[in-house]
Amino acid sequence: MATLPKMTLDFNRQIKLSNSGGELSSDTGTLLFREFDEKIGFSHTLANYLQLNDERKYYVHSNEDLLHQKLYQIIAGYAEDDAADQLTHDPVFTQLLEKDALASQPSLSRFYDRFDPQSIEQLHRANQELLDKVHQYRESEALIFDLDSTHADTYGDQESTAFNTHYGTVGFHPLVAFDGVTGDFLKAKLRPGNVYTSKGVVDFVKPLIAHYNDKFPETTPFLRGDSGFAVPELYELCEAESVYYVIRLKSNPNLQRLADELQPSTFPSDMTRTECHFLETEYQAKSWSKPRKVIIQSVRPAGELFFTHSFFVTNLTSAFAPKEIVRSYQKRGTMENFIKEAKDGFDLDRMSSHSFQANEARMVLSLLAYNLTNWMRSLCFPEEQKSMQIQTIRTRVIKVACKLVKSGRSLYFKLSSSFVYQAFFWKVLQRIQALKLE
Repeated sequence: MATLPKMTLDFNRQIKLSNSGGELSSDTGTLLFREFDEKIGFSHTLANYLQLNDERKYYVHSNEDLLHQKLYQIIAGYAEDDAADQLTHDPVFTQLLEKDALASQPSLSRFYDRFDPQSIEQLHRANQELLDKVHQYRESEALIFDLDSTHADTYGDQESTAFNTHYGTVGFHPLVAFDGVTGDFLKAKLRPGNVYTSKGVVDFVKPLIAHYNDKFPETTPFLRGDSGFAVPELYELCEAESVYYVIRLKSNPNLQRLADELQPSTFPSDMTRTECHFLETEYQAKSWSKPRKVIIQSVRPAGELFFTHSFFVTNLTSAFAPKEIVRSYQKRGTMENFIKEAKDGFDLDRMSSHSFQANEARMVLSLLAYNLTNWMRSLCFPEEQKSMQIQTIRTRVIKVACKLVKSGRSLYFKLSSSFVYQAFFWKVLQRIQALKLE
């Protein structure tokens, strides 16, 4: 539908609306992201790694330009490729990308088709270099590998899409890893929708563990995963690489019998109170090469006669009490928030291409956009705003109206005088410019 040149509002006929404002933008705050980008060498690092198999002989927009445009569109909330057609001459986007005009929707869509497994791996290596730089700046003493899988719905005839019985829908089943301490997005891998949670997890996480053990030997690595990752190959990898782990186990008759022996369901002395006990024992499943420490959490809710048991396998030493081990696992719940933000705020699960490879490229670009945002808020936001989610960041930093005024060699972006969050906006910019990242 074509945009009407002018409309009059019924509640006040003196008010006229039109799209003829000229060089105005509603996304001034993306310039702060571009300033932070330059500070940490984000775009330069990506450009150094990415080498696409590009058979174009003549083009206006390089692959580097298309990559940057797509990343900034995602950050600003324009994940759809066709949003580029409305942003073509946006004064903020053209200046931060240093282009006279943005690439169109067809150019962006064809860009994804040039990705192959090697180029996707190049983006992961670029992400790892940036993760290392930020990790070193933070002087982090701990690193938590939080493993999980999620679902990306599909609605067409995409390659490798399949029905997932757990989620009860058709789509893909990506494998993801976050740092449970900082919220950094460490890695993601797109998989067909019908693969089991733990499929390929050792090959997925092994390079991560080896990298951090080699690059940051002083950092204590810790791995957490739900019962979908309860496979002996993962335990053996962690034990061989000196990585502490806590992984939830699926209940089975042998574990239930063991728990009932250690915590029998005697009649409660007070039916109005919830009872919770933490016990430690050794257990060896048939598929395990040796016995391992298992923590049993036994909970009897108020009014109930029997305990409900949960089981966790770990290699944490006796210096950690069973209750502390379970509590450390339960903090893994923050990862659900990381995944939710990546999906709702950065369209991690937008799988709109037919090609499986193109959809994985889309997912990795969402990962990169998420990380740039997470690094900026964790390094440059005031302490009380470091937990701010992307939707709030867009409201308070990005979605700022401005007018471009050209004067000689200078470009003045004049922000709205009634911008409610201007004090926060300027504070963030000052902190970005004061950042010294080696």
